[in-house]
Amino acid sequence: MTTAAMVSASDLRAVEAIVRAAGTSFHRGMAVLPAARRQAMYAIYAFCRIVDDIADEEAEFATKVFQLAAWRKNIEALYRGQASDAVTRALLRAIESFDLRRQDFLDVVDGMQMDAEEVIVAPTLEKLDLYCDRVASAVGRLSVRAFGDASPAADRVAAALGRALQLTNILRDVAEDAARGRLYLPAEFLADAAVPADPAAALAHPALPQVLTRLAGVARTHFATARAEMERCDRRAMKPARLMAATYAAILTRLQATGWADLTYRASLPRWQKLVLVLRHGLI
Repeated sequence: MTTAAMVSASDLRAVEAIVRAAGTSFHRGMAVLPAARRQAMYAIYAFCRIVDDIADEEAEFATKVFQLAAWRKNIEALYRGQASDAVTRALLRAIESFDLRRQDFLDVVDGMQMDAEEVIVAPTLEKLDLYCDRVASAVGRLSVRAFGDASPAADRVAAALGRALQLTNILRDVAEDAARGRLYLPAEFLADAAVPADPAAALAHPALPQVLTRLAGVARTHFATARAEMERCDRRAMKPARLMAATYAAILTRLQATGWADLTYRASLPRWQKLVLVLRHGLI
């Protein structure tokens, strides 16, 4: 029996339900893809959602690490052609159809384990970059293959865009993360601005906007690199990447426009702007 036959309509509905339940714009963004590629992306997203929930859940670190280890076993099983539920069956078909790489899945799990094993506070630039690579760029490396481009340039898009998106999320969630005792701002930037490497103290410090502006500049550089590398890729395959880049760059613009005056402000785009971006970057 082929993998395609193993993946039932109910499997696909179950995977799509995970995507819909997340309540993000991801579901709409993937509508520009052909069915097989869209289903592969749903499977990748469902996998990421599950392991991310493990890292974020209220549980002992040892429990989280155990659950993530179980997913490493699932990934190894997938590359032996074995699947046990709707998500892994959908992933197996995606792996076989689009030559998704084992290491990229393992990198995502390793990124989630970084959050599961410790409360991250003021990581070094090197550690923050590794974290962004694992939790975001590795997802991008899986995604560009599902989009239809497995070239080195597509991997470079994933590297840069993943970092840009993750840094934007960090900037958008700085207050929410601090409430959980986390601070993903780099230690070097905090030290240069004499901002304490403590979540609550950093949030109250008058020089924190300097740190946020500097990190936003790093994100902008990654956005620019991603856009340049997209020009070397298959244009049709890069439709979803262009849409995500434009959407998150617009969110970063909204954050910067506030001057970081309200750190609880969670920037989002109005419906009309999302539509404009879809028309400009997704459907042309």
